[in-house]
Amino acid sequence: MQYQVPLNDLTFLLFDVLGVDRLQDLEKYAEATPDLIETVIAEMGRFAAEVLQPTNKVGDQMGCSYDPESHAVTTPDGFREAYRQFAEAGWTALDAPIDFGGQGLPHVLKFVVDEIVCSNNLSLGMYPGLTHGAISALYAHGSEAQQQTYLEKLVSGEWTGTMCLTEPHCGTDLGMIRTRATPNDDDSYSIEGTKIWITGGEHDLA
Repeated sequence: MQYQVPLNDLTFLLFDVLGVDRLQDLEKYAEATPDLIETVIAEMGRFAAEVLQPTNKVGDQMGCSYDPESHAVTTPDGFREAYRQFAEAGWTALDAPIDFGGQGLPHVLKFVVDEIVCSNNLSLGMYPGLTHGAISALYAHGSEAQQQTYLEKLVSGEWTGTMCLTEPHCGTDLGMIRTRATPNDDDSYSIEGTKIWITGGEHDLA
């Protein structure tokens, strides 16, 4: 069964319940008209059905493989091509800052797009999801040098972000994390600690 985006339900929630159409009154989101928002949702629905959904089953059946010698991770068949199309279509840049190549659309629209992506292939959707977190962190807290080095490549999808949380003694309880980054005099950091899972690390998508 091919995925059908629930456009009526999503637009009802956005416009009738949340009043997202009022965002266009803000200068920052003047171009985020209801017509544009509906078009973006419909296009992601088409893209997800045609590109993402076909890779979902093979992702479950095949999974990723890890080479302990090269430390490289190979994603399931079809993931690389699907991700390439995802990035080239500009989906990684949807709500990213315009000054680093993003489209600057409202974050709430990104949430709807994420819902559609994850409904069709949660495994593949994890990669741009982690990248979005890295973009947000760097834009809010990164130095100018860090932003200039990383943001454009992350926004374009050429590079991807990771999640480095889990340690041998803890996972979701981040209050127990022992790894520390200590600032040095030259603006670098010395990192001390051990991670056991790096979500989205060393893969072949980007």
